[in-house]
Amino acid sequence: MSNVGLLYVGAVLFLNGFMLLGKVDGKSAGIFNLFIGGLQVFTPIYIILTANGDLPTIFSASGLFLFGFTYLYVGITNLTNSVANGVGYYSLWVSILAIGYSIANFTYLGDIKFGVIWLMWSYLWFLFYLLLARNKPIGPYTGWIALIQSWITCTIPGFMLLLDVWNQVTDVIIILLGIGSFLLFTFLYFTGRTFNKTTKLKTTV
Repeated sequence: MSNVGLLYVGAVLFLNGFMLLGKVDGKSAGIFNLFIGGLQVFTPIYIILTANGDLPTIFSASGLFLFGFTYLYVGITNLTNSVANGVGYYSLWVSILAIGYSIANFTYLGDIKFGVIWLMWSYLWFLFYLLLARNKPIGPYTGWIALIQSWITCTIPGFMLLLDVWNQVTDVIIILLGIGSFLLFTFLYFTGRTFNKTTKLKTTV
């Protein structure tokens, strides 16, 4: 069930990336954020209630709330035209916590692949903090990172998990993907300084 949620997190990141690029209206995206936020709150509740006290399962499910509350917050903020700095500071808290989830996956859960993916999510949430709370002119850059991560951290892993072929992807491949992604993100930032001098967007994640 959490794999289904991961797949649709890819969808909302994909949509929000286009919102940051000025291709999708904020209120229109806000509606879809509510759909996925609701899914990502219901899913971990169900998993935790049926986990029979299994702590690794409960811990993994708890991370889904970070996504669920983010998208509910974004959806409500967009639809009510509220100031987005609250989403930004919440994103800072999530970014820090995501590093903890990454470390826990590397050590406690022994899941190298999602340890790397959590680091990439931490970076994305930190960009949302800089954009929404600190008003840094990085809207288009953040949009492109959201679009890229929608595929490599959510849609493709979620789809492969549903097909039960995710185990065929080795830890080395994901580590190399992670390193390559951060190199790409750095390249996009320094080569795209001009396109970051753009639009003031109220919110997105």
